[in-house]
Amino acid sequence: MSRLLALILAGLLAVTACSGSAASGPKSLRMTVWTANEAHLKLLNEIAAEYKAAHPDVTEIKFDSIPADGYTTTLTTQIAGGNAPDLAWILEESAPDFVSSGALAPIKGKIEKADELTPSATKLWEKDGELYAYPFSTSPFGLFVNTSLVKDVPARWTWDQAIAASAAGKGLVLPDFKYQNWAVLSAIWRGWGANAWSEDGRSCGFSSAEMKDAMSFVHKAIFTDKAIPGPGTTVDFFAGNAAMAISQISRAGALKDAKFTWTLMPLPSGPKGDYAVIGQAGVGVLKRSKNAEAAADFLGFFTNEANSAKLAQFFPSVRSSLLNAQTLAKSNPLIRPEQLQSVVVEGISKGVVKPSHQGQEELNQTIRAALDPLWKPDAQVGAVLDDVCTKIKPLLERK
Repeated sequence: MSRLLALILAGLLAVTACSGSAASGPKSLRMTVWTANEAHLKLLNEIAAEYKAAHPDVTEIKFDSIPADGYTTTLTTQIAGGNAPDLAWILEESAPDFVSSGALAPIKGKIEKADELTPSATKLWEKDGELYAYPFSTSPFGLFVNTSLVKDVPARWTWDQAIAASAAGKGLVLPDFKYQNWAVLSAIWRGWGANAWSEDGRSCGFSSAEMKDAMSFVHKAIFTDKAIPGPGTTVDFFAGNAAMAISQISRAGALKDAKFTWTLMPLPSGPKGDYAVIGQAGVGVLKRSKNAEAAADFLGFFTNEANSAKLAQFFPSVRSSLLNAQTLAKSNPLIRPEQLQSVVVEGISKGVVKPSHQGQEELNQTIRAALDPLWKPDAQVGAVLDDVCTKIKPLLERK
């Protein structure tokens, strides 16, 4: 049993006797989020204020910002320690643990027009036909290109072309990677047809020929081509200091006052052709909440069609009625409709979600440590990846 799942279940068992009844009188709701971005919080508080105006019994809706680094550990510690929030944002990598643990309340009946949600986007958050978290943010990775530094931009790069254009210090950055968050590299290796593990989650994919080819390409891009900034080096694309960045449209706001020209494109094509990778987050209601019914009702309001359209400025919606370039353009004025179509709309329709697995927290730690030897100029890529599989094989088979 993973540490994450153990914490959740321990918290649930500790309060079984006192949970399950709705609190009467004035209700205060708390939702954990990992953003402290002022624009994000302003929108969230506006939605909350509108809900409270129509529901006077809900006197407070507080958004509790927890740093993204260590977010899940902090959340599960709160749950196990008797301080569970009423609602919580949940990362895609933690979805299998949360959904399987029984920590979340079923919410499908509270979701407006639930039948219009894109099935591929809700799959991670479902069990036995029930929905346990709403995937409020389903955001494909795209390639931001600094066109003040890079000229002659094609309709779509290949990975060889992108690295060549970023070589000699111009830089292709992965802001969320930092040689720690290994799953972000799936935005590259999926172009080789590589997977972290098999579809059933029981077999390791790091030692596959596809993964070895992809990670050899990444290693060369870092240490030979000098295209991807190496370990310990920080380069800020959004300040104009790099040629390209792999990120999501929520980062576009940082380019509002950019002193350089830029464009947004789909991820470069790999040896296996075009592909898309999605970062996802759900929001669920904790069963331990004393106000679970009110929390579920607020979640229904938070994710209705009107509010989903507002949230799409930062968090692309999975509602088919909103999943078109014209609608997305209304809340994303910095990005052209054709860019939203190729990166977001088509990305959601054909993309795969970043790697997720039961026991992901322990897997993350193990994989991160096992990959550390890879980030050296003389690394033996194949041997390192074989060792990753050796280290995680018992964790995958424990499912």
